[in-house]
Amino acid sequence: MNSRQSPFANLTPVVKNLLIINIIFFLAYLLIDHQSSRGPVTQLFGEFYFDSPGFRPWQFISYMFMHGGFEHILFNMFALFSFGPILEYSIGPKKFLNFYFICGIGAGMLQMFVQAIEVHNIVGAFTITATDKHLLSQLRVPDSLQVYQAEKLYGIYVAPLVGASGAIFGILVAFGMLYPNMELMILFIPVPIKAKYLVSFYLLLEIYLGFKQNTGDSVAHFAHIGGALFGFILIKAWGLRRLQ
Repeated sequence: MNSRQSPFANLTPVVKNLLIINIIFFLAYLLIDHQSSRGPVTQLFGEFYFDSPGFRPWQFISYMFMHGGFEHILFNMFALFSFGPILEYSIGPKKFLNFYFICGIGAGMLQMFVQAIEVHNIVGAFTITATDKHLLSQLRVPDSLQVYQAEKLYGIYVAPLVGASGAIFGILVAFGMLYPNMELMILFIPVPIKAKYLVSFYLLLEIYLGFKQNTGDSVAHFAHIGGALFGFILIKAWGLRRLQ
């Protein structure tokens, strides 16, 4: 009688624990927040702009374990499941764990830096008044702002950053640098694609979308770029060389 090996049998310890923690946070989000971006779990653990009333220092780490929906967590955890183990095998559990958190924190920092520039472009400073913060939280437009400016500030001050995408993009960049010629099969694409081309495509797409800033686009593209940037820097700083 043949027994099939579980797809989780080859999971490395750090990847396995990261998957578990992300799932626990997501269950808390579903049970307590009821899929609301203004629920208590999201408000406590999502990353808010430093001038927002909701900002807490630990959010630079905790936001990485929060996700805004099934598609969001499914994509990130599938990428972690697919690329994380081979990277952990390659560089070791301790270095992989450090890599994951540094990329995630770096992603959140770059996103907040871009937000600071956006706030300054609107109001001429990196902070706004307490009155304006209150009006934005009530979905009201301050008298000193245009509607589109208020919508931009609302997104920065009231809607937190959530998701492991920044850390995941760091992993993707590291994978592309260490295994550039490994061929990958992508859904809906019938031919294998080398890792270096796939990662380059995703990164260029994020840069394009980040600077284009389409109306209604709620994706934190600069967090993705930040994770990729820190991943690249770490691979170079640690002197890791391509393995394929």
